[in-house]
Amino acid sequence: MRKIVLVLFASILLTACNSNNSTLSISELEVVPDDVQDAIDSESTLQLINEGEKTAYVVYQSKGEVITDLEEQGDTLKIKLNVTKEDDDVIVQRVYKLTLDDKHKALDVLINGESTPFDVVSGI
Repeated sequence: MRKIVLVLFASILLTACNSNNSTLSISELEVVPDDVQDAIDSESTLQLINEGEKTAYVVYQSKGEVITDLEEQGDTLKIKLNVTKEDDDVIVQRVYKLTLDDKHKALDVLINGESTPFDVVSGI
């Protein structure tokens, strides 16, 4: 019985420690939630849609393939979008889910290394 209590306590402690760790991530969505799709401005090239304090969606419309990366610089989170293979004439809408942490107070989007402002910032 003592071992079960000890294992349970250790599990709770590890869970509490992990909740303070950074959950920073970005991933392209295959299926866009309906509420996000409804908030997308199809005329905008770059859009930010906030969903609470920890989740946001970055909508980017471009030709070619996009490689994403995140870089932390002090309290600024840099979202890097590098467009490759721009041979296509078809503009593709990509939606990225961005999971944030409390550490960052500002976002900076770099498209092919150039800082680019959001056309639209909204919330759901």
